[in-house]
Amino acid sequence: MATSLQEIRARLQQQSDRSSGNVQVGDYAIYAHWNIPENTVSRVRFLPDADPKNTFFWIERAMIRLPFNGIEGQSDSKPTTVTVPCVEMWGQPCPILAEVRTWFKDKSLEEMGRKYWKKKSYLFQGFVRENPLADDKIPENPIRRFVISSQIFNLIKNALMDTELENLPTDYDAGLDFNIKKISKAGYADYNTSTWARKESALTQAERDAIEKYGLFNLQDFLPKRPDDTELAIMKEMFEASVNGELYQPKWASYFKPLGYQTNSSSGSSAAHTSTDTDDETYEKPAAVKPAPRVVAKPAPEPVHEDDDEPPFEVQPAATSAKSSSQRAEDILAMIRNRQKQ
Repeated sequence: MATSLQEIRARLQQQSDRSSGNVQVGDYAIYAHWNIPENTVSRVRFLPDADPKNTFFWIERAMIRLPFNGIEGQSDSKPTTVTVPCVEMWGQPCPILAEVRTWFKDKSLEEMGRKYWKKKSYLFQGFVRENPLADDKIPENPIRRFVISSQIFNLIKNALMDTELENLPTDYDAGLDFNIKKISKAGYADYNTSTWARKESALTQAERDAIEKYGLFNLQDFLPKRPDDTELAIMKEMFEASVNGELYQPKWASYFKPLGYQTNSSSGSSAAHTSTDTDDETYEKPAAVKPAPRVVAKPAPEPVHEDDDEPPFEVQPAATSAKSSSQRAEDILAMIRNRQKQ
């Protein structure tokens, strides 16, 4: 039940945004670390996920880009890309990757396989403690969200595997900052010199007050909408058309569409996933609006910052006796938590 006029207006605006397929402007919660100048450092402090069921303080997203040479019916259309969610995020078999996995058995198809392989990114939240972005639009709520690439994530994860780590990096009193360092390598942005801080530090009173006032984000809320059976069939159809070099079909716009695509029909548009040519994420909020002590604005998509996703090594199933890196990281985090309780 709405408790104020402000909340009523916010909910009505959210409904309007979903119905029109528009992206709400003015939410700067996502910190664009990929825009920091070269040879600068952005110091951030990660915070826990609001979801107590999430072992980690991040959540993984996997998206698949489907490129098209243009849009059918538009004589002046340019190459465009539609981004769809890989349902392996929810432990469900992905109909697209089921096909793409077989391509890696043939060396001549490997390049094509990488083109359609899922692109991973990781959602974190926290404070920006040192900010080299001169034009950064700082929101009222200082708790920001971070879209972290595989390159940076591997640095974060590898440090967690160090058994000498005494405290969780997200600990309010003895946590660690993370320094995102951007340099240039072969003409591309490189973050491999990013590191955890050497010294522990406590959250400031202002940071604690912000957590108390605004609360932590439930990162699960910022995953794209989970496709249903109909949408999965559309994804497979689009994938096959993309591989065959066909144009994007307007009939798919009720389900998945490129950013900026306009349609005269509003039928089904409220369920459509909106993609962008410059981004591998779709920031679709869940269809249901969950009651919450605060209203979270719908985030705008950020420009693509890098594409360094790891090769699809999982083409060959791992041996059942070997623990995955994710499981090992979970064991380390559990060990640290046990230490803190002692």
